[in-house]
Amino acid sequence: MTALSAARLSLLTGILVLGLKWLAYAWTGSIALYSDALESFINVAAALGALIAIQISQQPADDNHPYGHAKAEYFSAVFEGVLIVLAALAIIHEAWQRVFAPVALTSIGAGAFMSLLATAINAGLAGYLIRLSQKNYSVALKADGLHILSDVVTSIGVLIGVGLAWLTGKWMLDPLLAIVVAGSILWQGSKLVRESVGGLMDEGLTAEKLAELHQIIAVQMQGALQVHALKTRPAGVLTFIEFHLVVPTNMTVKEAHDICDRLEIALTKEVPTAKITIHIEPESEKEQGGFILCRSTLP
Repeated sequence: MTALSAARLSLLTGILVLGLKWLAYAWTGSIALYSDALESFINVAAALGALIAIQISQQPADDNHPYGHAKAEYFSAVFEGVLIVLAALAIIHEAWQRVFAPVALTSIGAGAFMSLLATAINAGLAGYLIRLSQKNYSVALKADGLHILSDVVTSIGVLIGVGLAWLTGKWMLDPLLAIVVAGSILWQGSKLVRESVGGLMDEGLTAEKLAELHQIIAVQMQGALQVHALKTRPAGVLTFIEFHLVVPTNMTVKEAHDICDRLEIALTKEVPTAKITIHIEPESEKEQGGFILCRSTLP
């Protein structure tokens, strides 16, 4: 299944789950189940945003966007993160009032069944979206899958809490649990916004990933002298990698080109969606601090 088809599936499933969870809240009057239903509403809005972003991101490069439209997925992730934060604040506002005026819940059995059914559907969808996002290198699908996974965890917590409130008769547990759920949602939303803004600001790859690229380049650059000015930036499904490759002055263009081909093939195996740019420089451009100095002892 393509990322676009998965986004459509996420939207349709989100609408179904929202309906089930809203029924659970309506039947029981539980503010904790209300918080769960409200998060599902956010899931639907986020799935719609992801669908639009993926459609845009898959458009080919044009004169106005020579690097493509892949970054559109970050806008979807930021939008989803902001919605999550707003939902958490709304839950806290509603639950805080109920703390001082607890209400006995009704139809807990039917409501719990609806919520459990919705949670099972969400669990299957979250696992599928996360696996597919890794295959398609989709930021939007990953954000959507992780958000739904967090929804599954909080839903399970809500069901346990509502069950405890029913068993003990301490109905204050219901709004208190909703506030705990809201805190978890708030943390997830702020983290998602932070990561997405980092993508929009062209943050480079992690230190661990850069170390892997360094090792690949060190092995594959035999015949060259040095690599410097390595720059990376993820952009949705794409990862841009560029660096300067210093070669001996007497090296032919074909020899230098062959080294570049070897490097590009090896780096693409590690990062399949990489867009690689290598700038060839003569020996006179060798810099102090170049991160790799090739030696004949390299394998």
